[in-house]
Amino acid sequence: MSLKALVGVKRVIDYAVKVRVKADKTGVVTDGIKHSMNPFCEIALEEAIRMKEKNLVKDVIAVSCGPTQCLETLRTALAMGADRAIHVEISQDIYNKMQPLHVAKLLAKIAQIEKPDIILVGKQAIDDDANQTAQMIAGLLDWPQATFASKIEPDGDKRLKVKREVDSGLENISVSLPCVISADLRLNEPRYATLPNIMKAKKKNIDKKTLSDLGVDLKCDTIVMNKVEEPPTRKAGIKVETVQDLVAKLKEIGRI
Repeated sequence: MSLKALVGVKRVIDYAVKVRVKADKTGVVTDGIKHSMNPFCEIALEEAIRMKEKNLVKDVIAVSCGPTQCLETLRTALAMGADRAIHVEISQDIYNKMQPLHVAKLLAKIAQIEKPDIILVGKQAIDDDANQTAQMIAGLLDWPQATFASKIEPDGDKRLKVKREVDSGLENISVSLPCVISADLRLNEPRYATLPNIMKAKKKNIDKKTLSDLGVDLKCDTIVMNKVEEPPTRKAGIKVETVQDLVAKLKEIGRI
């Protein structure tokens, strides 16, 4: 098998950073905040690189959509082992209004140009937790999809066997190529980019595309963000001495 893999990578606020809401409640504070590659995107990229190491994939292309800062994420992808990178340059104003459907349209368009055998993305991004992009890409391209993948193996010449994590346990499916796969948490553990590879990645060219280059009109005014609020502070609990006291308290607050 000698396949081409297209991997979507998103720049998000680092998972270790405590997110703060802006004073005017129009969004979250991003200025001066550490950003990194979305953890689920790291897993998707790692899987593509591992497939290349097993000679299942010959070319790994990382794609990121957004403002100039996304170049940092793509450099990380190249340092991890991606062969090429594509940056779809989008102004910050438009990017702030983008939804999963817009990203899906862009990745689907790039797929029509690059003609990959596999599109790998994270099952969700930790900023919006939408879990929609993979499914929408598959719908736009009319490709088979395997979401929440925890294991990927070859299944004949033009098929992949995917183990999926579902509510009832694990599900094994076989999908024909080309296909769209979204990576779950237990698919793998991403590698750290080594310093020599980080230095090499700085010298690699990143192909830049614009919305006009791709012929995509995002029309990002269909959803309006009214207000962003922090979740309410959790109230302190109470202690009870006996089971009878617990039952009485639950009845009092209407839980039973």
